[in-house]
Amino acid sequence: MKGFLVVTGYRLLTFIARLLPQGFGTSVFRFFGKIAGRFNNERREMVERHLRRTKSAELSGQDMQNSVDEVFASYATYWFQSFRLPGMTSEQILKDFAYEGEPYLAEALSAEVGPIMALPHLGGWEWSAFWITKIRGIPLTAVVEPLDPPEIFEWFKKFRSSLGMKVVPLGASAGSEVINALKSKEMVVLLCDRHVGGAGVEVEFFGEKTLLPAGPATLALRTGAPLCPAAVYIQGNGVYGVLRPLIKVERQGRLRDDVQRITQELAYEFEDLIRKAPEQWHLLQPNWPSDTM
Repeated sequence: MKGFLVVTGYRLLTFIARLLPQGFGTSVFRFFGKIAGRFNNERREMVERHLRRTKSAELSGQDMQNSVDEVFASYATYWFQSFRLPGMTSEQILKDFAYEGEPYLAEALSAEVGPIMALPHLGGWEWSAFWITKIRGIPLTAVVEPLDPPEIFEWFKKFRSSLGMKVVPLGASAGSEVINALKSKEMVVLLCDRHVGGAGVEVEFFGEKTLLPAGPATLALRTGAPLCPAAVYIQGNGVYGVLRPLIKVERQGRLRDDVQRITQELAYEFEDLIRKAPEQWHLLQPNWPSDTM
């Protein structure tokens, strides 16, 4: 019953998002995003902790409250934009999508295997995935966290499949599916700024030790896939993508040590990308050991 009610809610929001004019709809979703954030003290406190890491350790008072409100407003904007994507034309996608780093994308696509795009939960990544599949015609596989109950995950799987991507749930078979995708020269998207299961690597991230997924580095080392840090920022009615130089992936010693080194480089890249728009980092969960103490 819970799964049915939640899926019904997502379907209703999708209908509303496509019905509302873009500017007005953005304002409505932002408003209710802020309201929702005011009634979720646990997540609000977690966002405060993250903002002190990503924006300023001195952030407090009204400045802090405004920044927290903006995180929830930005998160609501992400949903509004995402819900509208399946009904958009190629012309509409091109109109409100811009990016920098074309040489890095070209380099990544020139390899004998598909590239790995490593992203934080920042801005609106699904828009760029739609652009990749619909405009550039590049097959794309995205590894996503399973959701409970299963009805919710199935709804998201169908939704993202409608954007042209193949969705692989994180789990025991994900590694082999991703390797096959890379060998087929498909682009693989990994949201990897939070450890949610499987092998983790200890890194320093915003000045504290925590775990990040070992998957991106391990897959790149085993397949030779280019590893490209990237982010997609919400900008006006659309998004702005940023691709960073490819991380140098090569064996220098033990596999475990190489995975740790590359994952640490990726963490530093994520720090720079997140600091550009800390209120667009839609991470509402604990991400460091100190968050659960």
